[in-house]
Amino acid sequence: MFNHGIHGRHGIVALAFIAGVALSFCVKAAEAVRGAYPILTTPYLADGSVDYDSLVKEAEWVDAAGVDGIIWPQSDDSVDLLTTDEKMRGMSALAERSAAFSARLCLGVQGRGTEEMLALARHGEELAARHCRRIVFISRPADDCRTQEDLECCYEALAAVAKRPVIIQTYNGDKCPAPTVELLVRLATRHPAVYGWIKEEVRDGFEANRRMKAELAARPPLKTIFSAWGGWQWLYQARRLGSEGVISERAALAPMLAEIWRLMEAKDATGALDAAYARYLLAINMMQTVPGDLRGYQLVFFKEKGVFKTTVSRVCADKAKDPYKWKLEVLEVDDGVKAEVMRRCSVEGR
Repeated sequence: MFNHGIHGRHGIVALAFIAGVALSFCVKAAEAVRGAYPILTTPYLADGSVDYDSLVKEAEWVDAAGVDGIIWPQSDDSVDLLTTDEKMRGMSALAERSAAFSARLCLGVQGRGTEEMLALARHGEELAARHCRRIVFISRPADDCRTQEDLECCYEALAAVAKRPVIIQTYNGDKCPAPTVELLVRLATRHPAVYGWIKEEVRDGFEANRRMKAELAARPPLKTIFSAWGGWQWLYQARRLGSEGVISERAALAPMLAEIWRLMEAKDATGALDAAYARYLLAINMMQTVPGDLRGYQLVFFKEKGVFKTTVSRVCADKAKDPYKWKLEVLEVDDGVKAEVMRRCSVEGR
């Protein structure tokens, strides 16, 4: 059907135009998909059901802080402990509001296997067509991937569905290998409008830095390389390596993340970056004093702010036996803990 369109001078011009449009899209997308992208903490009602109203309120609060992107579902609790239907319902609720956001909405598309990944991606594409074409995706390897060949098949399948940038998260537990830098480059070369955005999150921080150097050296076809793991290496990785943003479940600290990124973009012209980053490290240190790992101090913060109704969590009952089976926990802390959380975490956005 294309034979008449590609012969002769007119065909060459047409192909050049198409290639130019594709390249222009990639450049514009690469410019936009960078910066501070916090992952939302999933709120629950007292009975353990997802509190979708509070999820939307949290996204609105994070957007008002001035970040560049808002991600959900992506953390372990929302990926492993929610059903596909629950994820889709939350994605729909957020997408309906996303046209009003200044930040991009980034939807997590992954799951126990490639089929769940593709189902979520198809749902995300429908939402983007209906509500906001600025939506992008993020995807960690499917849980059942065990080899580089599995990873390549998984992401090739996703490329057949996704019509927008997909940030590849390199870590998904110890059973699943991280995609090699060579594989990431290969995917970005084959699918430049879909791949090339990386959340570098291998567990070993020194290995993450080695990989990040190689990824940054492979631009193009790779585009934006995000710091991860709570941002505890973010300042070093941005200043010394060249990462262009951070992705982490730190929604309660969105104003801090936005401020740090603004100072990075301004090349720290005011000399305030070290102090801003030190305040951020002081805040994430609350993980060491408030139960609940990533969620604990954030649940306290959002409950005190009136964004969340409860401090309920779904937690894995026994990850070694069944990573998808959960039980409920309610976080209870005294007034001293609440006061310390609010003192460390309260930095207003500008």
